[in-house]
Amino acid sequence: MTTEGEKTTAPADRAGQAGPTGGRALLGRLSWGLADQAASSISNFAVGIYVARSLGLTAFGVFSLAWVTYGVVLSVSRGVATDPLVVRFSGVPDASWRGAVARSTGTALVVGAAIGAACLVIGLALGGRVGPAFACLGVMLPGLLLQDAWRYAFFAAGSGRKAFVNDVVWGVALVPAMVVAAREGGVAAFVLAWGGSAAVAAVYGCFQSGIRPRMTEVRQWLRDHRDLGYRYLVENVGVSGASQLRAYGLGAIVGVSAVGVVRGAELLLGPFMAVLMGLSLVTVAEAARVVRRAPHRLGPFCLLLGGGQAVAALLWGGALLLMPDRAGEFVLGDVWHSAAQLIVPITLGVAGAGLGTGAAAGLRALAAARRSLRCQLFASTCYVVGGLGGAVVAGTVGSAWGVAAATLCGSAAWWLQLRSALRERQQNTLREVRTP
Repeated sequence: MTTEGEKTTAPADRAGQAGPTGGRALLGRLSWGLADQAASSISNFAVGIYVARSLGLTAFGVFSLAWVTYGVVLSVSRGVATDPLVVRFSGVPDASWRGAVARSTGTALVVGAAIGAACLVIGLALGGRVGPAFACLGVMLPGLLLQDAWRYAFFAAGSGRKAFVNDVVWGVALVPAMVVAAREGGVAAFVLAWGGSAAVAAVYGCFQSGIRPRMTEVRQWLRDHRDLGYRYLVENVGVSGASQLRAYGLGAIVGVSAVGVVRGAELLLGPFMAVLMGLSLVTVAEAARVVRRAPHRLGPFCLLLGGGQAVAALLWGGALLLMPDRAGEFVLGDVWHSAAQLIVPITLGVAGAGLGTGAAAGLRALAAARRSLRCQLFASTCYVVGGLGGAVVAGTVGSAWGVAAATLCGSAAWWLQLRSALRERQQNTLREVRTP
């Protein structure tokens, strides 16, 4: 965020392209975006490792189910609350940004309260090992979603530093919370520690921004942005819902421990998984700025973005293959030996997802909601079919290879759609120029 009276971004130069000052500003925003994602990655990685070592494989699988469910709810919140904010209020005057953020964060809180209440009821009804974890997740959802909404709001304003500080506050609050959870034991205690520390950061976000979420204006926000919000909702839920279906299906076909194995392997690629999950915090906002200032640069920007992530994921996966068993056991404990078998397919899957994310950012910046929705539904269908089909054929390892193949197919679809959208935009621009 910026202080009162400031603008959220510097104006573009006369040619419509970022000058030296704009280039430095872009570098600064991307640097804070990388720093924020690093803080988020470290927190997510630490939570996963701590829980895996403290609870064992089966209980870690239960925690992973709660984590995946949170991902679905987060996707709902982003679709209706924060994705429209980033697309339409990145680089706008401060007064406009503040009003939009108040309504957007209020929407995130309402989503968290409504779905959290449902999770609480379902968790109490389920009982057993899984029920308490879901009940506690329901209580923590409003704080978790509000914290994520502040991150989106700060990046839309070009104030990535504040998003980074907010994630650091979450990480600091997480340390004593996890220590207490370890003493109490059980999955529910860890869910409460994770969500409670996020609530601390969510409250701090109100002080950072000087904005109070307006829950009374949720209906207006949804009505004003229904052309994007509902499509993004379906698109986002398609992503996280596919992960949830795969996790539940894998648990039913192979066993709950298999979910823990997959989550353990994903933790080994934690930095890149976290970047992919929250990539739109930086890239959609920056791609939207590119569209406004230098639209001809959008294609190369997206290619550099996606290609860089894919290469980085492959390098990290190659390093993991060289990691000694002792180091792996130190990190994941008993989960390591099973998770190590999935390093190659999961690395390929993350690389494919990283490549596709560059194209997805471009489509969102163009507000091509129909194209991105169509593409995401295709990719999600491939993900579920590949993950569950592979599990039926070859268990946990087969599921990982099926997901890798599906992710690469989905990435190809994203880039085909972006190419078509860019071509369509260019044709429309030429038509407008020729029309007197």
